[in-house]
Amino acid sequence: MKHVNRSTYYKRNPIQMTIRPLEIQHAAEICDWVYEPPYDIYRWPSWEHMQKDEIEFGDPVLRALQYIAIVDDSSALIGFAQLFPMTGVTRLGLGLRPDLCSLGLGPAFSRLVALEARRREPQHEIDLEVLAWNTRAVRAYERGGFRITDTYARPSQIGYAECHCMVFEPKGQND
Repeated sequence: MKHVNRSTYYKRNPIQMTIRPLEIQHAAEICDWVYEPPYDIYRWPSWEHMQKDEIEFGDPVLRALQYIAIVDDSSALIGFAQLFPMTGVTRLGLGLRPDLCSLGLGPAFSRLVALEARRREPQHEIDLEVLAWNTRAVRAYERGGFRITDTYARPSQIGYAECHCMVFEPKGQND
């Protein structure tokens, strides 16, 4: 699936986003990503640790079943997503390469992943959880077609934190 971002926020060149399987080299690269505080809580353990303990995409079966890579037109990794199956719901986990954050790519990125999740499981509701303090992500997801449907406390990387559940409810055609 391909998508061209035509966001007014990203003024360099439109970026083409294509979904591919998450390969080992992508997974290792994601583990090297470093986010600035307060987003540094999203950093993954080392790739060696992820593989040894089969954590999330370090588990080859889970990686093949639930994870996808999003690459640009030169096949450079720009982000990844987890499509986590639940009863009647596909829950998304999204990660954008740190140097691409705050450039206006989030709405197109989140929408592309949501549409892929819908293509794979058309009868499922598509949702995601986001820490409430992460207003940058909340705004991007809202522009991508998600809306907040619930707010609750849940365990997070920083202890219990307020979290929004956001459901994909696009308003455009071809959705």
